[in-house]
Order: sequence, then C-alpha cells, then structure tokens
Amino acid sequence: MHKLVVLYQPPADKEKFRSYYESTHLPLAAKLPGLRAYRYAFNLDAPSGESPYWCIFEADYDDVAAMGASMQSDHGAMVAADVANYADQPPVMIHYEVIPGTM
Repeated sequence: MHKLVVLYQPPADKEKFRSYYESTHLPLAAKLPGLRAYRYAFNLDAPSGESPYWCIFEADYDDVAAMGASMQSDHGAMVAADVANYADQPPVMIHYEVIPGTM
C-alpha cells in the first residue's frame, strides 16, 4: 500500500475551511481514480503541545504508480485546483510506501 498525507496549517477562518472542505472538497477527493480509502481529522495535537498543523488528510493507494496516475489525472488536477478555494496556504504533502509492522 502507498499513502499520501496532506497537512494543512491553521487557516484564518477555521469554520469556513471546515465547511467547504467537508461539503465540497472531500466529495471531489473521494472520486480520485485508484483511491482505496481516505481519512481526515481536524484540531491536530502534537506530543510536545501545539501542532503546526490543523487538518490532515490520508489517502491509500495500491502503489506509487496508482497514486501518481491519480494525481496526474484530469480529476486530480481539479482536486488540486480546488485547494485555493478553502486553504490560506498551500498544504504540505508527503507520500510513502506503507510497511506493515508485526506485533
């Protein structure tokens, strides 16, 4: 599995961000080609106290090729262009191969 993580800094208007994000942006993102699952959260904390991020989005893909194709698709471009409609600053994006742990 391959994971894409999108991290957003606190916006000036948190309610406006959240409302648009949940009503408009997430339904768009949910239709990304190859997307297996997604999760998101607001009001992030950090072990040392205040987090520099306010919102997180995690997307699961089969592999890095599937994620790349999704991001480079016409729909991926539409999702990326929509970010300016609710975020004050560009988000931080990272991606990585998930290596299962054992217990």
